[in-house]
Amino acid sequence: MSVDISGGVAAVGERITAACIRSGRKTEEVRLMGVSKFQSREAAEAAWNAGIRLFGESRVQEATEKFEGFREEKPGTELHLIGTLQRNKAKAAVSLFDCVESVDRDELIEELGKLAVSQRPLGVLLELNAGESSKSGYRAEGDLFRGAEKLLARPNLVPRGLMIMAPYTDDAALIRRAFRSLVQVQGKLETRFPEADWSCLSMGMSGDFEIAIEEGSTLVRIGTAIFGERRTGGSLTKGSLTGASLP
Repeated sequence: MSVDISGGVAAVGERITAACIRSGRKTEEVRLMGVSKFQSREAAEAAWNAGIRLFGESRVQEATEKFEGFREEKPGTELHLIGTLQRNKAKAAVSLFDCVESVDRDELIEELGKLAVSQRPLGVLLELNAGESSKSGYRAEGDLFRGAEKLLARPNLVPRGLMIMAPYTDDAALIRRAFRSLVQVQGKLETRFPEADWSCLSMGMSGDFEIAIEEGSTLVRIGTAIFGERRTGGSLTKGSLTGASLP
């Protein structure tokens, strides 16, 4: 099936602009991430050619293979890990990613802190659980605040903000409630730890990013609306792409 990636990027950009206008915000306040997990390198290249500079991946090994040499060939590329990170993959993650958005437990903070080096500090977002047992993330504010203290004690880890995955539901009220909870936690972090940067709110995906922007998101993670449906089984086979010239 042919996917017009450049058209998808343009359409998402228009929807971001409209959501910002509705909520009285500036478009430049919201970053667009292309979630390239389970997509081919060619698809990522097409997205880069269409203007995407920030990519999100959920598996360390897949990202390592896909983005080998990518940033050298395409300066300005930024790569975030958005999937759950196991400690045995932490070393590889530290060397590959610019930021880990899915930091959801104290043990992971400690491991990343040991591995990150001063020459290449690692950005970190603390993940808040939206109340679903099947998803990762800190489940209690107190636990997240303790994680923030541990994060600030690690000089080679750089706090950037917070991340959340909204509940899997069509109920817009529940989705808004989850996003608002993240904004509230951000405010508390800024009060408790004013020396750190908590400005990034990574919330909103293809099905709910307009609501997320209306509630204050500064980074939306878009996969399907740009790349189309995920490949079955996560295979990285070449897709048929249109609307973008590949190098």
